[in-house]
Amino acid sequence: MKKSILENKSIKSFLDFFSRASISAIFISSIPGKINGFEKTVEYISSKGIPDPISSILLIGAIICLILGSGFFIFGENQKIGAVLLLLFLIPTTIIFHVFPFHQRAVLMNLGLIGGLIITALREPI
Repeated sequence: MKKSILENKSIKSFLDFFSRASISAIFISSIPGKINGFEKTVEYISSKGIPDPISSILLIGAIICLILGSGFFIFGENQKIGAVLLLLFLIPTTIIFHVFPFHQRAVLMNLGLIGGLIITALREPI
């Protein structure tokens, strides 16, 4: 019987890495803007009713989650930790910035990312 291409361990490993890198691209691309526009981002967070000192702390936490989460998610043996760190960033971000007022496209896109991250957090490594 013919073997499926997805039964090849090398191909599965490559596709797994490619998938994690693709999911992480959206998070990685947002890091420079948050760092370079730190004060402006703090102002935006504060505009959602969060006090300035807390906004700064939350932004620092978000940047740390994005950097470490993406790194672990793509390269680390601890992909599950990376997925959880990215979820810690993405879930509150979605609720705070996209639910009220409701931004359908952003919410649905983030729900897709959340689903992919949850699948990674729950699955057994390849």
